[in-house]
Amino acid sequence: MAFGFSPKHVEEITINNITHTRFYAVAITTAEKLNWNISFLCETGFIAYTKFSMSSWGEEIQVRIMDGKVYLKSECSGSQLFDLGKNKENISDFKSTFNKMKKDFTDAEMDAIYIEIKKGFVPNEEDIFNQTPLSAKEKIKNFFSLFIPTESYFITPILVLLNIIFFIVMVVSGVSIISPDGESLIRWGANFRPVTIDGEWWRFISSCFLHIGIFHLLMNIYALLYIGLMLEPYLGKARFLSAYLLSGIAGSAASFYWHDLTISAGASGAIFGMYGVFLAMLTTNFIEKSARKALITSIAVFVGYNLLNGMKGGIDNAAHIGGLISGLIIGYSYYPSLKNPKQKEFSTIAIGVMSTVILCVSIIILMTTTNSDIAKYDKRMEEFVTLEEKALQIYSMSEYTTNEQYLTEINTVSLINFKNAIELIDEVDKFDLPELVHERNAKMRKYCELRIKSFEILSKAILEGTDEYDEKLEYYNKEIEKIIGQFENPQDL
Repeated sequence: MAFGFSPKHVEEITINNITHTRFYAVAITTAEKLNWNISFLCETGFIAYTKFSMSSWGEEIQVRIMDGKVYLKSECSGSQLFDLGKNKENISDFKSTFNKMKKDFTDAEMDAIYIEIKKGFVPNEEDIFNQTPLSAKEKIKNFFSLFIPTESYFITPILVLLNIIFFIVMVVSGVSIISPDGESLIRWGANFRPVTIDGEWWRFISSCFLHIGIFHLLMNIYALLYIGLMLEPYLGKARFLSAYLLSGIAGSAASFYWHDLTISAGASGAIFGMYGVFLAMLTTNFIEKSARKALITSIAVFVGYNLLNGMKGGIDNAAHIGGLISGLIIGYSYYPSLKNPKQKEFSTIAIGVMSTVILCVSIIILMTTTNSDIAKYDKRMEEFVTLEEKALQIYSMSEYTTNEQYLTEINTVSLINFKNAIELIDEVDKFDLPELVHERNAKMRKYCELRIKSFEILSKAILEGTDEYDEKLEYYNKEIEKIIGQFENPQDL
């Protein structure tokens, strides 16, 4: 089983008792026998792609014949970390099938096959191995080189480093490395409608560089590195950066529009946008046909799986979908400039048009989306907290407090403040709020009612100087604890 970025298996074999051209002829016939899609033919070798199946996401196979030796490589074209032995199996299948088929051809037949194959050779043989979708990964010599900008791989490592630096600064400031709380995320720039709508539009961008824990960060970094290595060499710096930022903004706008109270953060919207750009390119003839078939299947499976996984809850699928759709549109808008690289103005026009469209749509969403009274509700809830604190001051009174003082505190402070809290809840419950908040209000009202009943019983017990109400007091206290427990566990609300 191979592990890596991407997993691959490489072997070198020596040609014995067969010429270069005859080996080539049998090798091509072997690839056809194995039902591989052959492409990128040149004098020193060829590239083929396996077909998608339950055990394969479409591996890229390279066969290079140089100086009496053959270099065989099978590499995953999908985003998986493990290949479960598939790459090694591809090379093994090729060698065993080659040895069997070599015996079935005469020298004359092999020569005839080679003459026919030669008609499909590209003029510059090195181009086929340096310009395939996976070729950029060959320049990554070690783990650290993933984070070093190069000529054709410049923006991706910078974006990755910005995400990592942002996260490190958060953690150093005291934010949890595993599971940051909502307050911390909002403070650091998360996209949250009640706050974003209140003039903090920049959260559409800042949220794209903010992550909800180390695992969230690592998953997004891996996905960004994978798509960046393949896509940035095609797009170039300006197109790649603009696509990333615009997709991120579109994903944030979609999340803002769709969710009332979801705290949204992460590079997922932007990353889904880059996958959308690549999917758009793969549906055109910009990339060689056989390579397209292998890549479009693996990327479509990756995108589909993550979208389905996002439906189970706890994941902002709105940002994923918004980023993906915007990425598809951006990808198609870039196509004319990609097909005509000498026409520099095509690229500038495409970037300008897409920036205008996506920014205008995002501004419209920001300006027309209603706040559902959430901001007003939050401010009124601050009043509720103050009322509750005053009502519960009785529990911090001195041990030398007299019964008369307790009775005065209950009747003039505790009961009055909890009754005022109920009036406040009834007031805010008339606001335009999500159903979840209305349910929360009902539980808060019940909590206040239980507090009032418990204080009334306590007052009665003090007046009568008896402990016969202890059982009732214990019942109310347990009911109060149940409701408090529900507030501490949001899934119960």
